[in-house]
Amino acid sequence: MAIIVVEIHVPAAADGAWIEDVEDVLADLEDNGEVEVYDDAERVGQAHVFYLTGKRAQDLLAIASRVAGRPGVPPGAFAVVTDDKAAHGTGRRVPLPIA
Repeated sequence: MAIIVVEIHVPAAADGAWIEDVEDVLADLEDNGEVEVYDDAERVGQAHVFYLTGKRAQDLLAIASRVAGRPGVPPGAFAVVTDDKAAHGTGRRVPLPIA
């Protein structure tokens, strides 16, 4: 059975201080049981990609939106709703932040 994964794609920016902030926020959310970090964040092309799982897609998108709206996070972030069986970056694309 496939596991839902939401990828958060954030455009790479010269100032990378926001990356550590996002990683800290996601680690705190994981420690609190709000989300599972599926895999380590990585740079893919011109984006930093963070991976979330452990909840319904709607809940993961709400968390992705909160992450994308954090101070310092470059504009233009989007999420990809996919699963652990799909190729990276394939799935339903959702602009972030969403209300």
